[in-house]
Amino acid sequence: MRDHQVWVFVEVRYRRNADFGDAAASITRRKQQRLLHAAAVWLAQRGASFDTVDCRFDVLAITGNRFDWLPNAFTAQG
Repeated sequence: MRDHQVWVFVEVRYRRNADFGDAAASITRRKQQRLLHAAAVWLAQRGASFDTVDCRFDVLAITGNRFDWLPNAFTAQG
C-alpha cells in the first residue's frame, strides 16, 4: 500500500477476545523481524531497499469487535 511516497506494510492481527492479550500484543519482536525480512525481500525484488525508499509498518489489530489501526507501529531500524 502507498501513502504518498511511503510504502506501507500492514500486518493484520485478529483475536476473538483479549483473554490472552489483545491482537496488538501478539506482534512479538520475532514477528517484527520476520515482517521486516519479508519487506526487505519484497523491496529487493523491485530493486529497492530500506535505504532507498521510505517505508512504514502499520498494524491493524482486531480484538473482538474493536479495530485499532496503529500507524508506524515499528520501524526497520528497530
